[in-house]
Order: sequence, then structure tokens, then C-alpha cells
Amino acid sequence: MELQSNFSLKSFNTFGIEAQAKQFIAVHSVAELKTVLLENKTNKKFILGGGSNMLLTQDIDALVIHIDLKGKKIIKEDENFVWVESQAGESWHEFVLWTIDHDFGGLENMSLIPGNVGTTPVQNIGAYGAEIKDSFVSCEAIAIENQESKTFLKEECHFGYRESIFKNSVKDQYIITSVVFKLTKRNHKINISYGDIAAELAKKDNTNPTLKDVSNAVIAIRQSKLPDPKQLGNSGSFFKNPIISKKDFEPIHAKFPEMKFYDISETKVKVPAGWLIEQAGFKGKRFGDAGVHKNQALVLVNYGNATGQEILAVSRDVQQTVFEIFGITIEAEVNII
Repeated sequence: MELQSNFSLKSFNTFGIEAQAKQFIAVHSVAELKTVLLENKTNKKFILGGGSNMLLTQDIDALVIHIDLKGKKIIKEDENFVWVESQAGESWHEFVLWTIDHDFGGLENMSLIPGNVGTTPVQNIGAYGAEIKDSFVSCEAIAIENQESKTFLKEECHFGYRESIFKNSVKDQYIITSVVFKLTKRNHKINISYGDIAAELAKKDNTNPTLKDVSNAVIAIRQSKLPDPKQLGNSGSFFKNPIISKKDFEPIHAKFPEMKFYDISETKVKVPAGWLIEQAGFKGKRFGDAGVHKNQALVLVNYGNATGQEILAVSRDVQQTVFEIFGITIEAEVNII
């Protein structure tokens, strides 16, 4: 455990933005985390996980604590299910692959999502018809104020679409240190109904896919649409898909009958933000070193030396233009720092 000053965060955020941390320390155990919090009670603190869901628009005038807790294990199982625990610093994708290698079902549709396990409940991450809340059991967390441990059960987390209690009422109060998931051991619920998974499997005449097949299909789809952050800075989907009432949607749909949408309840629909952004003319557009990806309009990218402010300016231009054309507000999914 080494405290460093004026530390570059460029390699600690998937956008590859150059920003400095006033102080930086990586913790590798819960004991180390508690010690750092106790010894820096009066200092401003910034908690850093995998750096995959944030846009740094400025230097961090605080102590940046990088959560680098590793380890995963089976904590209990029965004939049909297994409960697995992962430490917060584990790579999410590597953890998903580990579950698939053990033939544990439930996370395969969320393969190749960047970031670490500890931040997945915060966003209630999801992809291709699956979300964290579907298999989440609980998470362990440390209170920043008094270093006490607390278990958050699923019902306490108030999961919603890219939402949880950790983004709302207890924001900046707790640090998640581990997460427990309940996964299937047999009679897996193979979900290929969402997006292009079925089409990807059909290319290989695969009518009876395994967990690994679904994972591979998701990986292929994501790789075809989404840039690798190691090669082109990005944070995955930058915007949420807007959810609007059917009453408000009807006049918009009448004006734009080609608009795609999905019913999510009797009163609400979800509109693909990528479709809105593409129709607004932003797909593939570049503004200096900041831009919108050529294959997926939901993704903003750093072509090399863009600043966080430049990427933020592009996002605001996108939001304003979409609203002017369609009357629909799209919100950022990433955290603007």
C-alpha cells in the first residue's frame, strides 16, 4: 500500500483521459481499505473501481482510493443453484467467463461489459435482456464515515433501469467490497430473444446453444459494434435508453412512425437512444479527437487526445439536437466527474 501524489489516471479510466489525482492509493484487502479510510477521515476521497463508467472532465483534488480486491469462490450450493461471491476488484468479464467455465448460468448475456464486479450493482448493469438484479443476492460494503461493514440484500438495493440505492439515497456513503450472485447449475434459462443473439447463433446453425455459445455470440456482437477501450477510448454506452409514457410517446410516434420502441409496461415504452442519435446525424461524426462511434451511435469515443470537457461538449450537443428534433430527453449513463 503506497500513497502517491500527482498521480496520472489515464490508464485507470477506459476513456483514456489524462487527469491527475492529488493523491492515489490502491487497496488490496478490506483491512487495508478500513485503514486508509480511518487515517484519512478529514480528507476528500474519491473511490475508483475499473474506471469504465465515468468521464473525467477535471483533475481529482482528493485522495483517490482504487479498490483492487481480488478473489472469487463458491459459498454454498444445492442441487439446482450455486451462490458465488466475487471481490469488488475482479474484472467483470473475467468473472463471467469463470462462471461459464463452471457451467453456472445467469450472467452469460452480460459478457464483455467493461469494468469491475464491485461497480456492477451501482448501475444495475445489463445487456441483451439480462440485468444484475436478475441474479444478485447481496453485497458487502464498508461505510466511509465509520468503517462499519454492512450487507445490502437485493430488496434493499432498489434496483431500477441503470439505477440503485448506491446512486441515490446512499450515494458516496458506502464502498462495495464483494458481491454474491445466485446462479443456475442445471435447467439453465437460455435467453436469446433480445437483440441479435438469435441471428448470431443462426449463422452457425446453432439451435441448442450452451451458456458458452450465448456468451460467444454476445462477445461477437459487442466486438462488431463496440470499440475495445484498449484501442479506442470509450465507456461503452454513454446514454441511457429513454423511458417515456405511452401518452407522451403517441404524438411523437405519429410524427415519426418509423421510430423504434419497446413496450416495458402497460403505460411506458423504451426508445433506443442509439436510433435517435443516428437519425439526428451524429453516428460516425468526429469533433477533433472526440466523436461518436461509426458502428454504434450510443458510444462516444476518444480518438487519442480528447479532453473530458471535449467529450462532454459532444454529449451535450447530441442531447440538445435529439431533443430539438424528437422532443425526447436522453440522459447520460456514465458518471460525469
